Amino acid sequence: METHITPYNYSISKAQREKLLGHKPLLIWFTGLSGSGKSTIANALENLLHAKGIKTYTLDGDVIRSGLNSDLQFTPEHRAENIRRIAEVANLMLDAGLVVLAAFVSPYKKDRAGVRKIVNEANFVEIYINTPLEVCEQRDVKGLYKKARAGIIKNMTGISAPYEAPENPDLEIHTANELVEAAAKRILHSIMPKLLHKHE
Repeated sequence: METHITPYNYSISKAQREKLLGHKPLLIWFTGLSGSGKSTIANALENLLHAKGIKTYTLDGDVIRSGLNSDLQFTPEHRAENIRRIAEVANLMLDAGLVVLAAFVSPYKKDRAGVRKIVNEANFVEIYINTPLEVCEQRDVKGLYKKARAGIIKNMTGISAPYEAPENPDLEIHTANELVEAAAKRILHSIMPKLLHKHE
């Protein structure tokens, strides 16, 4: 099938879209346990970026799982495919010139490395939301941990499925002792040079 694929050469380039938007595209990838604060911090960061006139879009796990990836389960194989599809969607958004915020548990190192490869190292920022399991379980915003402990949910990351923490994330946020707004501002300060200057 691949031998019959011929991409069309469209007139408007990625560079032209970047010039129109006034900033570089970037994928900001939030990884961490369920309930760690990924979506909350991503939301706070998006508000800061929006206030600066930076064009953004947030990809969220529950939204993707209820639409694009509604055919996938939570086995390691399906988790890998879930992340691969998200990376491809994010890559299209980067081509459009957007800053993409992606909040996903993404528990496996190899899957996150796959995202980095798809979108290109220069376009990828990994944010590890490092919140202890006990804190996440106390929050249990969605009631998932309670269901996992009761055996209702199988393959729950941190309970019955592993989480492989990043070894060298671009930034590490400890939500147990760092406020959301402070974390968002720290991330903003870190990524602004990538948005405003050309990559080497």
